Amino acid sequence: MEASGRAAFVLSNLAEVVERVLGFLPTKALLRAACVCRLWRECARRTLRTRQRLAWVSALEPGPADSHALVRALARELEKVHVLPQTVLYIADAETFSGHEECHEQKKARKRNSKETAIALEKLLPKRCQVLGLVTPGIVVTPMGSSSNQPQEIEDGEAGFALLFPKIDGVKIQTFHFPKDVKNRVFDESKFAEAGLKNNPDLRVVLLFGYNSWKSGATRFLHQIVNPLNEKSIILAGGQVESFTSLTSENSNAQPSDACGVVGLAFSGPQIQSATVLLDQDVADERTAEAAMQRLKAANIPERNTVGFMFACVGRGYRHYKTKRNMEADAFRKFFPNVPLFGFFGHGEIGCDRIVTGNFVLRECNDVKDDLLHGYTTVMTLIHLGSTKPNQV
Repeated sequence: MEASGRAAFVLSNLAEVVERVLGFLPTKALLRAACVCRLWRECARRTLRTRQRLAWVSALEPGPADSHALVRALARELEKVHVLPQTVLYIADAETFSGHEECHEQKKARKRNSKETAIALEKLLPKRCQVLGLVTPGIVVTPMGSSSNQPQEIEDGEAGFALLFPKIDGVKIQTFHFPKDVKNRVFDESKFAEAGLKNNPDLRVVLLFGYNSWKSGATRFLHQIVNPLNEKSIILAGGQVESFTSLTSENSNAQPSDACGVVGLAFSGPQIQSATVLLDQDVADERTAEAAMQRLKAANIPERNTVGFMFACVGRGYRHYKTKRNMEADAFRKFFPNVPLFGFFGHGEIGCDRIVTGNFVLRECNDVKDDLLHGYTTVMTLIHLGSTKPNQV
């Protein structure tokens, strides 16, 4: 048998060899290879099931006025990623995402439309993927390539990121949306159960984002959502954003642009570990910022398969730290050298000091409910999605 014939025989009959070869392919190429024959399809499915690590796409460079850098980065980098996204959280800067910036050199250039930009992003992602998209005044992002890359606080300028969560054994991630009902002053708490936020013993973390917080009644509505979820058994973190642009399950029922409400992600699964600390106004220099990270480090959350979130007030950053830039992201990287950090600068923060003890039970601070809504603070949160097998990349 000729060499080419032997190779064809091996790639048509030996699953172990086929699986090894397909393991080098990024997901899009792997899905194309799955169409070759039944053996390759089965091997591709097994390969995809092993890819349970978070991936992300970062955009830090401005580009042409007609498209946001995150759209171009996602179009380019999705060809290379090794996961099949099941849930995507993307966040981009409000000013350039919506095209509010002045373009002196290209006065005739068509301004960006935030809805068009959101649709362009969604079209790049798998159809059955749940997508939550937010726009915020500033961005915190870890550049692509390595979890140990230095995270950047980008308070001005074009930037964004997309977190790509694959299907992870033992982990369920749900998007939710609670728009404020102008006809009803009382929120129907039965909606919590539908979103997996009540009667769910495996609920571990809830990321909450209020939008259009300037609207009358928005703060009161946010309290109606946060207060019932203020339990010692789960971690709440997030903040107030400029607006939300994508929630794929609800695109057909788009809310009026001036409505207010809450969107978010609920993370459920017994293997999930999480911890959070609050950096208040007294944290104003390198020493106190690092002391806060040290408290977060004391939670002993495993770094592997863990993601960090930073939700900061627009009044912090280099203005708060006397013109020193990237202070909080640098402090985070010092104590968590291998955890990617993402987040934003927004109009209010949600979270508190909540450290996990050795048996993964949240410590009881006292019998009083934690104060979860803040201003001029930063909330730092770790979410560990469980241990991964050695062969996962």
